[in-house]
Amino acid sequence: MNLRHLEHLLAVADTGSFSRAAERHHITQSALSRSIQALEDALDARLIDRVGKRNELTPFGQAVALRARRMVLDAAELRRSAEFLREGHMGSLRIGLGSGPSAMLMRPFLGYMARTFPGVEVSVSPGATELQVPQLRQRAFDALVVDMHRVAPASDLSIEDLGEMRAGFICRHDHPLRASGAAVSFAEMRRYPLASTPLSAEVSRGLIARYGAEADPQRAVTLRCDDIHSLLDTIRESDAIFLGILGPAWPDIRAGRLAELEIRPALNASARFALVTLADRTEAPAMAILRRFASERLRD
Repeated sequence: MNLRHLEHLLAVADTGSFSRAAERHHITQSALSRSIQALEDALDARLIDRVGKRNELTPFGQAVALRARRMVLDAAELRRSAEFLREGHMGSLRIGLGSGPSAMLMRPFLGYMARTFPGVEVSVSPGATELQVPQLRQRAFDALVVDMHRVAPASDLSIEDLGEMRAGFICRHDHPLRASGAAVSFAEMRRYPLASTPLSAEVSRGLIARYGAEADPQRAVTLRCDDIHSLLDTIRESDAIFLGILGPAWPDIRAGRLAELEIRPALNASARFALVTLADRTEAPAMAILRRFASERLRD
């Protein structure tokens, strides 16, 4: 029994097919069958049953696959650590960004890496946190930078606090609600479209506690998008109002194109961001660059 035998078993478990598993490992189907047979002989137990046209793990096969997956991942981490030590390079970075971090980090971080560390391969993917966490667990990402409240704590995740940014309501500088110069109620604001990124359950509860049931984002928010810059474009061009972190809007606020809308009572809310990695994964040296850059930028 060797690591390759375990990898072949996992390929069959994942695909349900000897032919597709063989294609994944670029070997013939007969070679893969011999590998599985060698593993069954070594363990003296049947690992796979044929059910119709599909191959399924036996109960013992499932137990073996569970431990094998851990062993295969550990071996990959060992190779990764050895590569960093042997070659002395900084590694690559595959980063998933939530909506707030995407607006604050994506463009400046790519520019910073291109100028300062041109030899480091960087891949940045904005998207929904709920979809990116499973991808992190599958090793598709090296790290996520996301709203801390949208990640459930788990033993296999390292969740590192990066800082917080104040949130508020943003509108066009000449929005009708600003004409009187006085703070407005949430009910007055509801006459206009409310735009926001997806909000965590904690933020939703805070809004309801402060403004009542009418502030429930499921009812109040009419324009939803993970891209804050697209939402701010909409705010500049319409009477819609943005709810979210103020940081991405500051250039337009300073230029007089947008303004923070005063509402009574004041929102008094913020978003807290986190760097999320796998707890047992070897970090590329370049991760320190991301950690430092993000902690400096994700603050008011």
